[in-house]
Amino acid sequence: MFRIVILQILATLIVAAACGLLGGANAVHAVLSALAGGAAVFVPNGLFALRLAASARRPQGASVATFFVGEFVKLGSTIALLALMAWAYQDVVWLAAVVAIIAALKSYMVALLLRW
Repeated sequence: MFRIVILQILATLIVAAACGLLGGANAVHAVLSALAGGAAVFVPNGLFALRLAASARRPQGASVATFFVGEFVKLGSTIALLALMAWAYQDVVWLAAVVAIIAALKSYMVALLLRW
């Protein structure tokens, strides 16, 4: 699970670098938007992975309820972080943010192709 979070961070950094190269006059805003959009995905996923790893080390192991509650909290956290990004940063370049979000979410596909 942690490898996928690392892939999500790498995908976010690659998109941010591409936004910096292609951003033109708004390159700084595009890079920051891409980083914020990707972080809205990989931060909750990283916390969810930590929570699952901690619950798996218990003597009785991880329960299904832990997974579903964690998944619900992860989705809510992602939505909250995106809302915070839209509220706190008025110069969001939405194309960069959405591309970074999609790249971070689709990094699971890269993990499957690499057979991690």
